[in-house]
Amino acid sequence: MASLATLTQPTGSKRTAREGILDRLGLPRPLIWGFVGLALFMIGDGVETNILSPFLTGEHGFSIPLVGLLVTVYGVAVAIAAFFSAALSDLWGPRRVMMIGAGIWIFFELAFLILALNSSNVVLIFITYGLRGFGYPFFAYGFLVWITATANPKRLASSIGWFYVAFTAGLPTLGALVATSTLDIFHLSMFQTLWVSLGLAALGAAVALIGVKEKIGRAPLVTNSDEVFTVLTYGLKLLATKPKVLMVMLTRMINSIPTYGMAIFFPALFVDRFHWSIGQFLILTTVIYAVNIPFNLFFGWLGDRNGWSRTVTWYGAVLCAISMLGLYVVPDFAISQGWPFAYALTLLVGAVFGIGLAGFVPLSAIAVSLAPQQPGAAMSSYNLGIGAAVFAGPLLVAVLYSSLGAFGLVVLFSALYLVAAGMSAVLRGTQPGFDGVPPTGAIREPEVDLATR
Repeated sequence: MASLATLTQPTGSKRTAREGILDRLGLPRPLIWGFVGLALFMIGDGVETNILSPFLTGEHGFSIPLVGLLVTVYGVAVAIAAFFSAALSDLWGPRRVMMIGAGIWIFFELAFLILALNSSNVVLIFITYGLRGFGYPFFAYGFLVWITATANPKRLASSIGWFYVAFTAGLPTLGALVATSTLDIFHLSMFQTLWVSLGLAALGAAVALIGVKEKIGRAPLVTNSDEVFTVLTYGLKLLATKPKVLMVMLTRMINSIPTYGMAIFFPALFVDRFHWSIGQFLILTTVIYAVNIPFNLFFGWLGDRNGWSRTVTWYGAVLCAISMLGLYVVPDFAISQGWPFAYALTLLVGAVFGIGLAGFVPLSAIAVSLAPQQPGAAMSSYNLGIGAAVFAGPLLVAVLYSSLGAFGLVVLFSALYLVAAGMSAVLRGTQPGFDGVPPTGAIREPEVDLATR
């Protein structure tokens, strides 16, 4: 089954000669407004992510484990949507999938704000917030497939790095900053801030869907779009038949598990143990992901030149394992010693953690290289790891917080990163020009229709 996007597409000298500065930076010019719209959309999503736990515990009587359970339900929807977003982009075209995602997000957010929260109905809160989880993966990861379908294959990791710049700029970097501003500067309530979140997401969707005129993403990316079931399940087949695809999925899941888990219990940790404020937690979140943004680009560039697997292993997983533990140990020790710069040290450790998270960027290029003739299906398995983290992180908090406590969870998250380091070290031999792989193109399979597999 041939896709319109292939990593083996040759890059001729004439095309290279016409490349401008954006092309050389790995930023596809036809998708510029998509990157802008994605950033705005994820700012809206990030505003809510950063205040949901304290809002529900403070104003609606939720316990931390109950919030963890709610976000787990939301995360299950995210995981399902993240997996199918890429395959549906193959079938229908990325733009249509993005439109569906934006519609789901806006509709169920309105239901969440108007019906569920105003009535304080726990069942409605779970239903509306849970179903809204189908929204952002369709929008964001549909755009990611659009990027893989149109980007220069020689700069694929760099182009994906730009995706994470836009994504991370919103969720949670500027999302946290907007939440801090609306609460502390403009003195809006948390409920009013949630309406700001909705407005920003709607604006971002409009900018991306109206502004991008590129044609490839407006049509199916595969030639046999009538084979719906085969296409949708091919990502699962990759997971079952290619161990390295499964490793990519698990490594990507571990990459984000702590960040979603931290959003549930770190606000309480900051207030109850460190005696800091929710605003200071939001500032830490902003620092982590503000530092992360430029390093997404750097590690995309470094991965293309120094090795995708090597970059993920050392600059991603190992660095995250060390700094994750430091996010608890450093402030706990500094406060016990009475150091006045304890919070500043915590921000510094947070910055290192943000750098480590960026080290995972080349993992998506590895995923596509494992099935270059079917990038949508390859990205389905990769996206499943992202979505699984959204519910796995809060689920671990919901199940283990009472027994392990905050420190025990931090140690667990750090250990998971070491597991990811071991798996990513195995993901060698996937990059053109490295580990014996011919430099002229990525690993490719024969042109075989999926219906015959």
